[in-house]
Amino acid sequence: MSIRRKLFLFIPLLVLVMSSVSFFLFQSGKNVQESYHLMMKRILLYKEISYEVGENMRSMNRFIMQMDTESLPEVVKHLNAVKTLRSDLDGLQTIGGSDLALANYRNLIDTFLEQAEAMIEKISYEDSDTMAGAYIEAEQTQRFIREEAQELVDLELEQYKPIYEDMMFTTGKLNKLGILLVVTAAAFSILLAIWLSRSITNPIRRLVATAKQISKGRMDTKAPESDSNDEISILCRSFNGMIDNIQQLMAENINNLEKDRLVKELELKTLQSQINPHFLFNTLNSISKLAYLEGAAKTSDLAVSVSRLLRYNLQKLDQAVPLREEVAHVTEYMNIQKARFRDRIAFVINIDERALDGRIPCLTLQPILENAFVHGIEQMEEGAVLELAIHLGEEDQVEIEIRDNGVGMNRETVNKLLQSVREEAPRFGGKGQSTGLGTHNVFKRLHLFFDGQEHIAIDSEEGAGTAVRFTLPLRTGME
Repeated sequence: MSIRRKLFLFIPLLVLVMSSVSFFLFQSGKNVQESYHLMMKRILLYKEISYEVGENMRSMNRFIMQMDTESLPEVVKHLNAVKTLRSDLDGLQTIGGSDLALANYRNLIDTFLEQAEAMIEKISYEDSDTMAGAYIEAEQTQRFIREEAQELVDLELEQYKPIYEDMMFTTGKLNKLGILLVVTAAAFSILLAIWLSRSITNPIRRLVATAKQISKGRMDTKAPESDSNDEISILCRSFNGMIDNIQQLMAENINNLEKDRLVKELELKTLQSQINPHFLFNTLNSISKLAYLEGAAKTSDLAVSVSRLLRYNLQKLDQAVPLREEVAHVTEYMNIQKARFRDRIAFVINIDERALDGRIPCLTLQPILENAFVHGIEQMEEGAVLELAIHLGEEDQVEIEIRDNGVGMNRETVNKLLQSVREEAPRFGGKGQSTGLGTHNVFKRLHLFFDGQEHIAIDSEEGAGTAVRFTLPLRTGME
């Protein structure tokens, strides 16, 4: 749920809860007010009727005593007011127990109205005795009306007392309930605000902490992700994706730097033999021609092999070369060693031509062959065998095996050689005499060139020889 949707959902919910509590309290107070209003309306109506009846009688009294015709409109005015109030009395809502008293009250008012109208009719006859008698009757009815009104008021108060007490009790309960609802709504609002705030600020706080760790170089730190789909979670996932991309780029840069370092190492190792390569090549060519002219064909061939070997070592140091060129190069190396040790050493080559188009780093095979020769079979007086086999295996895998029947190695030495592939700098590994490259350099360059897809295995037993096997992806062209 997005942050915007959370706000649109929870803020109206909070407003609804508070509004509901307010409406409930308002409605409870309104019910109390309506009950009180009805009671006061009845009492005031009773009082107003008594007042208008009394005013009517006083106006009539002035008219009778003074025969003042100007008082007659006042009599009619108050009489009409009594009639209006009598109509209001019919629509009055009463409480239980006062119906009989209210009926008597209505009858008294009706009687008074008849008596008052009768007095007004007798005014034209100017019969003072008759008018006085009618006045006395109306005055007595007025007194009954006043007494009945007071009785109704007392009855209202008496009947309203338990209602009032119950209403006050209910009001007290409602007040307590209202306080409870207010406290509950406030607590709910606070919890809702805390939850909403934490759902937004906590992921941001964790993201900031992760960013600080990243700024300190701790690239293995990841921002915590959640299953929600709000903006903060999307930001965390994007941030982690950015970290992964940075780590991938750093790994690629490290690999490239390692490749460059190994190439520089190759170049530095060969600087010693680069004092004047053209002079050296020309000298070897001169020796070869001189030996040929003198009839020493083997000496001439040996000089040519040395020249080619040195030329190959001084070129293509930062390039991948076809396996065919590597095989040709190690063949020259074997020819030189064969000329040196003659029948003490036998070199066996078993090559599958289909595999020779694959490309490998320059100077891969010679250091391994040289290491096998120097550490494995050089000290043997006779029967030494050094074998190079190259085949095309399944799934276009090039299988290379270099085997000797020399002194072999113990398991600890083999493990150190294999462990050196994963190390930044070699802890173990000899250096070839002619190339200056150790096994660590060769293994590491293969690992970088084939992006870890190579497989290197070493089988060795003390006194039984050593076999080094490479299983490499077949790469052709300029990969």
